[in-house]
Amino acid sequence: MENSNFTDDFEPTSIELFAGAGGTAIGLHKAGFNPLLLNEIDKNASATLQDNNPEWNVVNQDVHTLSCKQYEGRVDLVQGGVPCQAFSSAGHRQGFNDSKGRGQLFWEYARIIGETRPKVIMMENVKGLRSHDNGRTVTIMLDQLNKLGYEVALQIMPAQYYDVPQVRERLIIIGVRSDVRTPILYPMPLKHVITLREALKGVPDSPCQHYSERKARLLEQIPEGGNWANLPLDQLKTYVKPETFKKLTSSRAGSSGGMLKRLSWDKPSPTIMCDPQMRLTERCHPNETRPLSVRESARIQTFPDDYKFEGSLASQYRQVGNAVPCNLAYHVGLALKQMLQISQNYNNSQTLTVDYDDRKFIEVEPIIIPENVSKQVYEEDFNPNSHDFKVFIKKLCENSRILGKIATKQAENDEK
Repeated sequence: MENSNFTDDFEPTSIELFAGAGGTAIGLHKAGFNPLLLNEIDKNASATLQDNNPEWNVVNQDVHTLSCKQYEGRVDLVQGGVPCQAFSSAGHRQGFNDSKGRGQLFWEYARIIGETRPKVIMMENVKGLRSHDNGRTVTIMLDQLNKLGYEVALQIMPAQYYDVPQVRERLIIIGVRSDVRTPILYPMPLKHVITLREALKGVPDSPCQHYSERKARLLEQIPEGGNWANLPLDQLKTYVKPETFKKLTSSRAGSSGGMLKRLSWDKPSPTIMCDPQMRLTERCHPNETRPLSVRESARIQTFPDDYKFEGSLASQYRQVGNAVPCNLAYHVGLALKQMLQISQNYNNSQTLTVDYDDRKFIEVEPIIIPENVSKQVYEEDFNPNSHDFKVFIKKLCENSRILGKIATKQAENDEK
């Protein structure tokens, strides 16, 4: 039922690590959070964040040298967009052993949590984190958050059901400090989706990349919503390596649907990437033979039209592609704010009234890691095929799909 105690003037505080160009920060701020500090090491992304929000405390600094001890007792939320490249297929899934050190940045996120002791925490990453190293990586992360004194839950959130015109799934971990009296809440999926046509209506002009003559000639033959499969075989053969051609033509389908992909006006966009013309994840305009522009990509990521991105064209595309969609962060922010409001109401009355609008939020049970699994994952001779670990990971994967299942069921009901 609707929570009559929810107040719009309640303004919780936040710290954000790996803030990028500000997708999550914009969403959380819109939901009512007051950022005390935003940390980002990339100079262009940091400049974007600061120039668009001059009143915010943006710290362009290596997180390894960052201390937040002064915020202990003052911050309600610590959010970490821990760099995902180490856990994504595009980044070769090296995980904690990533050659660039990106997989190790989770430990800095955990360190800042330990320094500040926020009431709630949030971490976002690619869906692939859940299965990385057979589930060992995410289990270690969840276990470390438990050891810091937080109960945590994990959901794969389909962005297209949260006012984002884009098929994009993000892994969102939400946690609550064990002494804070509140359930873990996630936002309920919405019933509508936004098409590319709706999203790009009236979009401002902006720079975009250009195709080579060779690629442009091929894409000009592909209809709206089509891809490489619409090309004559003799022309496809000139574009890909022989082994790739053989693999593609053996089924004329398969996993390379993004190659030479022209978008559809009447569907949400595929996931916006850091480069709009990567070979396997093409993002060609529906009826013009060009990649999506920076402004079009930003619209799909739900950035405001007046939000300006700093740096080179390549850097701007990268900032947009790396961001969490602003609207997705906004809906998660509303759930986090509701959790904090419930906790505050308990502190004021000493009576836990779990009163929230169940049309907007859903309670998700915290993950319980069995003690033997907690020990196994740190062992050098760890066996991912052990019975107890396989049972735990199977349950974790099933439970992480609660929101996705609700969204799918809603969509099926709408089609009837």
